[in-house]
Amino acid sequence: MKPAYTADIGLEVHAELHTHSKMFCTCPVLDLTEASPNTSVCPICAGLPGTLPTVNAQAVRMALLVALSLDCKIHPTSQFARKNYFYPDLPKGYQISQYEFPLAEGGILPVHTQDGWLSIRIRRVHLEEDTAKLTHIHQEDSNSYSLVDLNRAGIPLLEIVSEPDMHSVDQVLAYCRALRTLLRYLEVNSGDLEKGVMRFEANVSIRPLESSTLGTRVEIKNLNSLHAVTAAVGFELARQSALLDQGQEVSQETLGWDESNEITFAQRSKEEAHDYRYFPEPDLPPLVISASQINYLRDHLPERPDRRLQRYISDLELSHYQAERLTGDKAVADYFEAVLGHMPQPDPFLASNWIIGELFGLIHAEGSDIREISVPPGDFASLLNQIILGKVNLPTGKSILASMLNTGKDPEEIIHDAGLEQITDQEKLEEIVESVINAHPEEIAAYQHGKMALRSWFVGQVMQQTGGKANPAMVQKILEEKLPRA
Repeated sequence: MKPAYTADIGLEVHAELHTHSKMFCTCPVLDLTEASPNTSVCPICAGLPGTLPTVNAQAVRMALLVALSLDCKIHPTSQFARKNYFYPDLPKGYQISQYEFPLAEGGILPVHTQDGWLSIRIRRVHLEEDTAKLTHIHQEDSNSYSLVDLNRAGIPLLEIVSEPDMHSVDQVLAYCRALRTLLRYLEVNSGDLEKGVMRFEANVSIRPLESSTLGTRVEIKNLNSLHAVTAAVGFELARQSALLDQGQEVSQETLGWDESNEITFAQRSKEEAHDYRYFPEPDLPPLVISASQINYLRDHLPERPDRRLQRYISDLELSHYQAERLTGDKAVADYFEAVLGHMPQPDPFLASNWIIGELFGLIHAEGSDIREISVPPGDFASLLNQIILGKVNLPTGKSILASMLNTGKDPEEIIHDAGLEQITDQEKLEEIVESVINAHPEEIAAYQHGKMALRSWFVGQVMQQTGGKANPAMVQKILEEKLPRA
């Protein structure tokens, strides 16, 4: 029998902060997928001699929002340092980062996994600047070369380092998704992984199940998507397990990820590890954060996604699925709560089902977004109220919602203009039911001989005759009284 192992996984997440300008200069932050290369560059971010950096206050504010949301301890004084290494994507020959004295330490991020809630400890949160972007051009005649785009060099970067509290690929994925959602809630990062605004590095080790000592750690660099993170971690867990099964040792090393073959490969060993020769950045004073600044930001934090989800379950009695779909995007959760606020008698279950089902279906079919729709929460609540009061039935309500999205009109106007108000007059419905019964003697005979499924067919005939406006529950009840017995 093969020995069982426990995995210990920590992540370092690098998230670009959605500021207007770069971390230490006034160059604008551009969309790297659209901007022409090297069009947002100045002597400071190009690393020319004699230039002086200045700290981006907006980036500091955003970093504090993230650290406070993670319940970190904010250090009143932190220090920028020079991280020295030479690579074509680093125009200065060093990166301004934080090392010994980071902005914040010691936080927590609860994540929901297949096995329930898990609290991931946050070791540190610190600020730094991004590197330039390298594009490698491979040619068969060996004249391969690389292109450097300095547009990314100097963009504010927030590094969030976790403790090795994850023990499976599922937990890694849950953590990445939860952190991405949090950053989007705080509006500090778009979460658009295709544009490279979040990048991941994984520290992975395994140990025998009965051991409490962490195994030899490897670091997997430059993972640019959720698929890359989970695939790389999964591959590495399998590789390390196979080595230990064969009585071999795992080497401490830095690994890259081969996306096309989905395997890790060695970049450098522990003996070859870089000596970054950190020292305090001489051109920047210590970063001082006042207690009043921290208190102000803490008072203006939005509700954290995991707390909002648990509130929807405990207070609004929604299912975990409903709460998760609503809280995955802050704009959706805000819209949902605004709808409830406009309902005379708030019905969280009904509002949730209509937003997740009908509204999502319509806007996704159009490739739209809830931020772009022309249906204010008050109009959506008005439509739901029409359904609750029985003025329109469910099929009619769905068509009204589609019309609201297309025209921007409110539901009352659409109902009035199209004559869509539900028929609830008892006498009128009885007349219609009787006329349908009298018009179909053969079906009545078949029903009397035991073909009970015809009752639904008669409901459909009544709905068809009323243009879908009859109250279905009332039609069912009247048919039960009017249809002859067998």
